[in-house]
Amino acid sequence: MKHNYRPEIEGLRAIAVGAVIVYHAQITIFGHQLFEGGFIGVDIFFVISGYLITSIILNELVATGSFSFKHFYERRIRRILPLLLFVMLVSLPIAWVHLMPNDLLDFSKSILYSLGFSSNFYFHYSGLEYAVSGLKNPYLHTWSLSVEEQYYILFPIVLLVTFKYFKKYLIHILIFGFFISLGLAEFSSKNYPSVSFYFLHTRMWELLAGSILAYFEITLGHRGKTQSLNLILPFIGLFLIGHSILFFNNKIFHPSLYTLSPIIGVCLIIWFSNKNEIITKLLSSKLFVGIGLISYSLYLWHYPIFVFANKLNLSEGIIFKKLLIPIFIIILSIFSYYFIEKPFRKKKIKFKKIFLALFLKLLLIILFCTYVLNLKFHPFLTKYADEHRNFKLNYNYNNFSDKKNIFIIGNSYADNLLNIFYNNKQLVNDYYFYTVAGGNYQIDCLIDFLERKKLICDKNLFSVLEKQYEKSNYIIFYERFKFTKTYLSPDFDKVINHLKKDKKRFIVLLDDVSGADILDIHIHRKGSVPNLNELNKLENKFFKKVINWRERDFERVKNKFLKDNIDFLTTSELYCDYTNKNCPLIKNNNKLYVDYGHVTNNGAKYFSTTSRLIIKKLLNK
Repeated sequence: MKHNYRPEIEGLRAIAVGAVIVYHAQITIFGHQLFEGGFIGVDIFFVISGYLITSIILNELVATGSFSFKHFYERRIRRILPLLLFVMLVSLPIAWVHLMPNDLLDFSKSILYSLGFSSNFYFHYSGLEYAVSGLKNPYLHTWSLSVEEQYYILFPIVLLVTFKYFKKYLIHILIFGFFISLGLAEFSSKNYPSVSFYFLHTRMWELLAGSILAYFEITLGHRGKTQSLNLILPFIGLFLIGHSILFFNNKIFHPSLYTLSPIIGVCLIIWFSNKNEIITKLLSSKLFVGIGLISYSLYLWHYPIFVFANKLNLSEGIIFKKLLIPIFIIILSIFSYYFIEKPFRKKKIKFKKIFLALFLKLLLIILFCTYVLNLKFHPFLTKYADEHRNFKLNYNYNNFSDKKNIFIIGNSYADNLLNIFYNNKQLVNDYYFYTVAGGNYQIDCLIDFLERKKLICDKNLFSVLEKQYEKSNYIIFYERFKFTKTYLSPDFDKVINHLKKDKKRFIVLLDDVSGADILDIHIHRKGSVPNLNELNKLENKFFKKVINWRERDFERVKNKFLKDNIDFLTTSELYCDYTNKNCPLIKNNNKLYVDYGHVTNNGAKYFSTTSRLIIKKLLNK
């Protein structure tokens, strides 16, 4: 059976890439992020890929009884590599100029793994969590390409062997693989969430969902023929997809049984779409088809552009974030579709020429990355890389004592605060400090513990929270504060009510310090530590940046806490000198910050002198 072009599939691609882009844009209205479930756009892509690839392979097997791996992988190379390598080449000089040494090293490693279609393994083992890592690595989004390519390598072989020797069991094997993979995803999402998110064996069921549709379409010779179902089920499919994009968020287990909802939605549209049905007409419209055609370009370009724009502070303004950057991404994607994607797919260009062009691009990229990995950066930038990690490894987080115990909960900055307290010997004599750090998840988990729901917490974290909460005399919440929101959980009020009920003393410490990498940028550009005059300018510039950040919407946040009678401090009150209008960056010839805001061990020692302000305010509550 010939595989006919289906414009509604392009429309589904448009929805998928649009959801992903809006999700990564992190656009918020009234403190609420739009389309928090936009990450399921990748899952939509997986179903479509499984459907199309299986259709191609099975059609060839049914028609000829054999399958050409050479032609299959030539098509894959023409489709994927030309644009991927071009995007990488364009990003190299930008990364060289604007990324700090550690980020540049990570950038180069991620590119090399991406070229080997194994970046999903790299991001998992490097601990880069997709949902909470923000816009850090320009090629974090290539994890999905790696999953697909791993599938493209393994699946044709399995399908060919099964078709030749176990043909009558082919559908049984596909369905069996679907349920085994789904079961693994459900188990792993609760126990090994990073593995579940990044690895093929827990994503394979989404691809196999498309494969199963392709099998039935080819063997039956048609798709859904019941007119009433063709009119109703695509509506339901679009509703399931839209509901997932609007109401899923980072707290749900994913991929898991929850993810069945959008996957079923995609399958309903693929199977029951019909040219006389309104959803098919919508998805087949010029707008949706146009976006679908450039979806690969959009997907590849959008994430590195968002990351670099974020690092260059181009995404801070509302106009840039909501209008100019997306417009730029669209224009760039249209250009790359017509001048890179389409020409390389045409068979008029011989594959030998394409191979030579790709080889030269690949060689340039590998040479750049190898050069970076062998660079010796200025020692003032690199010697602090592992010291905080070593501090965490050496600190006993569970050594409760008869002293007054202070529990610090929040994001990675909570670990900073623990280090700062630890370096104040007077405080260490009187108090014992411990922490659970890692973002909103920890506070949401605390809510689960306090309400005894056990819905989102893994068992280990739940038991640690239980022990630490019960033992604590005082609690410090340490969170980022940025523009129109804090990173505190929306349900933080529930925590406050429980704390008051349990008569726990607490304080909120809002982190409003960011931009300390201004020092690293100077050293990276000039290759030397700033002299006294340059340092003063940098510290004053850093102070202005902090103050500008505070003034964006600080009064609203402050008034909320004051209204609720919640004591709070800001990091700048501890780190900055308001009298002299500067925030120190170097003391005793040592950097105080590892990056834009996390402190070094030397920074922790220096700032420990002001840490009693937190304890004083906590005790005065």
